[in-house]
Amino acid sequence: MIKFNTQIRIIKKIYIFCSIFYISFSLNANQNLENLVLPAGFDITIYADKIDSPRQLAETKDGYLIVGSKNGDKIFALHDKNNDGYAEEKIIVAENLKNPTGVTIHEGDLYFSEINTIWFIKNIDEWLKSSHETLPVKSIYMNDLPSETWHGFKYLDFGPDGNLYIPVGVPCNICLKPQTTDKRFAAIHKYKDGKLITVAEGVRNSVGFDWHPVTKKMYFSDNGRDWLGDDSPSCELNVVDDEGSFYGYPYKHAKNVIDPEFGYLIPEVKKDFVDPIAELGPHVAPLGITFYDKDAFPSYYKNSIFVALHGSWNRTKKSGYKVIFVKLDENGDYLGQEDFITGWLSKETAWGRPVSPFIMADGSMLLSDDKFDVIYKISYKS
Repeated sequence: MIKFNTQIRIIKKIYIFCSIFYISFSLNANQNLENLVLPAGFDITIYADKIDSPRQLAETKDGYLIVGSKNGDKIFALHDKNNDGYAEEKIIVAENLKNPTGVTIHEGDLYFSEINTIWFIKNIDEWLKSSHETLPVKSIYMNDLPSETWHGFKYLDFGPDGNLYIPVGVPCNICLKPQTTDKRFAAIHKYKDGKLITVAEGVRNSVGFDWHPVTKKMYFSDNGRDWLGDDSPSCELNVVDDEGSFYGYPYKHAKNVIDPEFGYLIPEVKKDFVDPIAELGPHVAPLGITFYDKDAFPSYYKNSIFVALHGSWNRTKKSGYKVIFVKLDENGDYLGQEDFITGWLSKETAWGRPVSPFIMADGSMLLSDDKFDVIYKISYKS
């Protein structure tokens, strides 16, 4: 009887602890949300919480949200089964993975990445309708990518041409040898007919790209190099006008910053240098980008870009930690940029770091945060 009562007391303590933790998290989450500033008419809520370092997002045809992870070892499918703006259902889709950051859906199949391997699961919605007693069968799509973890996180998406696009960052801050000995580094590629075809080279570390809904041109973010001071160089937003173009790394950064170590080699580089269409600020670490191609937001946002600035790590005064909106004209040319969501950074302390904006089928935006371990939902209410 004494043993039984002891067990009851332990269970009660565990219950009380879990309840306090949940209430504490909810209060903290609501308080932090109140610090976020958006344009008039927009509302932000928490779509999912307690997700281990969420990164790229994708949506299945049946409305399940697939979530990649920076530090975790699983891919999850989330579902707002009550249609109340919160994903109550959380299903493990794959596990025992290493840095499974990238996820995308193509023709009903789920593709997700590790550092050097891309996996796929056929007909993911069919499995999600099942009892989930066993994990779905995953197969290797390709497994010959570089295994270096420095700038090795993969972002995935299929382009308008039906091919899978994959960036490979350079495994250093500033260097030349890796990409001269292995053309896969410092570039964005597409995987076609079993081969990697370079789409953009001279790219230090891109962790986000998307295609213009009308022109079908590819736009991508690129993280600028470190240790040239607090205010140089700027991180970049680029556009691919011609496949195979060269974007300057490691010789030149942003629009006019000549690298002090490799810039002297520019006369020997037999390539045309393509400047970014927009400088996004020094050390802001732009990650995911997405075009807004739906109608739930005001028309002002249509066919222009949202960019998540993950935030600086080595700047005297922190920069980034926000989502910006980059306005383009009808031809896809740069017009200007403005803050869209701010408030994760206060008095040099950041409680959250936005990663990857994603536009849902209903026109709302979801946004991952790999520091606060949540996914936000942004809606517009006229």
